[in-house]
Amino acid sequence: MKRFFNRDLSWIDFNRRVLDEGLRPGLPPLDRFRFLAIVSSNFDEFFMVRLAAIKRAKRAGAGQDPAGISPEAQIKTAAEKTRDIVKKQYECLRNEIFPALEREGLELVRPDRYSLEDMDFLESFFMREIYPVLTPLRFGDNEEDNLMIDSVSIHAAFLLETEAAPPDGGEATEYSSIVKIPPVVGRTVRLPNSNTGAGESGAVRWALLDDVILSWGAYLFPGYTIRESMLFNVNRDADFSVDEKRDEDFMEAMEEVIERRDSSRVVRMVYTTGSARLKEALARRFELEEDDLYEIDGPLDLHSLSALADTPGFDKLRLKNRRIYPQNAFSEEESLWDRISQSDVMLHLPYQSFDPVLRFFRDAAQDPQVISIKTALYRTGGDSPIIRALEEAALNGKHVTALVELKARFDEARNITWANRLEKAGVIVVYGLARLKVHAKVTLVIRKEQDGIRRYVHLSTGNYNHKTAALYEDIGIFTAREDIAFDAGLLFNMITGYSVIHATRQLVIAPTNLKYRLIELIDREAKRSSPQTPGRIMAKMNSLADCGVIEALYRASQAGVRITLNVRGICTLVPGVPGLSENIQVTGIVDRYLEHSRIFCFSNGGNEEVYLSSADWMPRNLERRVELMFPVLQADIREEVRDILEACFRDNQQAWRLGADGVWSRRVPEKDEEPFRAQEYFLARAERAAENPWAEKQEFIVRRGGTARRKS
Repeated sequence: MKRFFNRDLSWIDFNRRVLDEGLRPGLPPLDRFRFLAIVSSNFDEFFMVRLAAIKRAKRAGAGQDPAGISPEAQIKTAAEKTRDIVKKQYECLRNEIFPALEREGLELVRPDRYSLEDMDFLESFFMREIYPVLTPLRFGDNEEDNLMIDSVSIHAAFLLETEAAPPDGGEATEYSSIVKIPPVVGRTVRLPNSNTGAGESGAVRWALLDDVILSWGAYLFPGYTIRESMLFNVNRDADFSVDEKRDEDFMEAMEEVIERRDSSRVVRMVYTTGSARLKEALARRFELEEDDLYEIDGPLDLHSLSALADTPGFDKLRLKNRRIYPQNAFSEEESLWDRISQSDVMLHLPYQSFDPVLRFFRDAAQDPQVISIKTALYRTGGDSPIIRALEEAALNGKHVTALVELKARFDEARNITWANRLEKAGVIVVYGLARLKVHAKVTLVIRKEQDGIRRYVHLSTGNYNHKTAALYEDIGIFTAREDIAFDAGLLFNMITGYSVIHATRQLVIAPTNLKYRLIELIDREAKRSSPQTPGRIMAKMNSLADCGVIEALYRASQAGVRITLNVRGICTLVPGVPGLSENIQVTGIVDRYLEHSRIFCFSNGGNEEVYLSSADWMPRNLERRVELMFPVLQADIREEVRDILEACFRDNQQAWRLGADGVWSRRVPEKDEEPFRAQEYFLARAERAAENPWAEKQEFIVRRGGTARRKS
């Protein structure tokens, strides 16, 4: 009996569910294109990280994984599943999305459809704007050739032949050359006869820069004839770590990691039709097998074409922007600190605005009574208002500490840049911990008030990134509770100094005790369950793959506990197996916003406990990262969070259900069941709360001076 699904094949199945959104005819074409672009981006990361790790395991002679699958079988099955997804992805792009866009006036023109006017314009554009930037590089089987191919970047490959006949009358000599498609120019070129306003007033016609370079590449090779050409990109192994022992020059060590990614082992090549000989030559050079080669009939790297979805004048080809509602618990007339002192406040992103979080940092930077700010930053994004606020706070003389996780994969370079900025402003910057990533999302503000020092805390399931806050579903809580603030202070001291790990009152910290606590909560539910009053566990997360936690869930299921899990991505638990997991149901939602919050609810014999967390139930989160799980202590917020969780299980429009056979099937309304879409429900709920901030609250607790009173 299978006890676990394979982690990486489960991830590919998640990408199939993402693809399914792009295949849905009911979505506007530009939104469908977004989902197809996400599929491409996801696969790039998958091959650079996960497939690279599996290949390394294969070379090391590793055995089977918990699902009983060898590395060789994983590679083969992953290739089969990926090819099937990519085939459907590009069939949809060619046969449905591009034709639909063209009918509405947004037309991609490929070389076989260039008009004479197009060709005149593009040739002139190539010579004026592109030709001076390009650098052709020779390559062959000789490894001494300067063949620097970085990950993901698109390259053109040319098979050349000398124009002059050989003096001995023999066959002409052939050569190969590659040219990097310059990212600074942009992937698209707007063609003549495109209307500026577009939309109903006219058409926008555009060409791919890749096509232009292939079409006029002969200018790069005077004296040679181009016999064959193709486009390609590669994924290199990005699954290696910084030398954790280099404490004195850790930032330099991280920069070396970034540089190594451009010269590490190639794990996949994606290429267009056009030259079997060039494909084979590159495959030999990169030491790739057939399973590593992916032929594409369409544009490479759809992610770099994502800006197409934002083309002005084509609003009817995409979903309307949803309104983001304010959290009316905060007002400009009332001090942020006074409001948080009264009671905890919750934000549900992206349905409610991220502005209170930005205000939390901005007010802390400008308030003369604030004396210290401590924050953990994982991914904040470029030009972050939070970084600017921390700089301002330090320049205003406040004691500012920022835990900057340089090991946030693929964001290392950006994090190094703004870490340097913070240090120059006087911020104490701590670069995480050896062998651990700091993934917790927490900020502590210390304020000197009339009755003494008061601490304010923000805890969240998501990153301090103002851009993803409009795209990712997350939950954050502001609080001035002394026990949580005390624990937050302990956490920062543990990370920045040499503090012995203390027992915390409310916060549960990984890797010290979060996994132990989760298993303890699951086992407690099993012990308190009976046929008359069965236990209940509800949980929402991005991924579930920790064997210890899964075994605890199996034990609880066998004890009669009813378990419902909402898992967006990877799930290695096998649900619905008699005698093992018949009381476990697994669903997952793929919709307009990325489901990102982690919510855990345990009935606890009637004394229900609800937790939020930055951690998924994965070995990396529970054992190799600094993560937080925190309880939802305020009654009205606990009800709100539970309502969010239950709504996810009610979804029968965008939800999928996992079967015991490992197949995910889309949920549909059952007989006499009304259609229900969780993300639409959350939007309507945020709207109601904005109109009347107390409409859905039965009560809240006002805490001043150590006393509490109840308001209704």
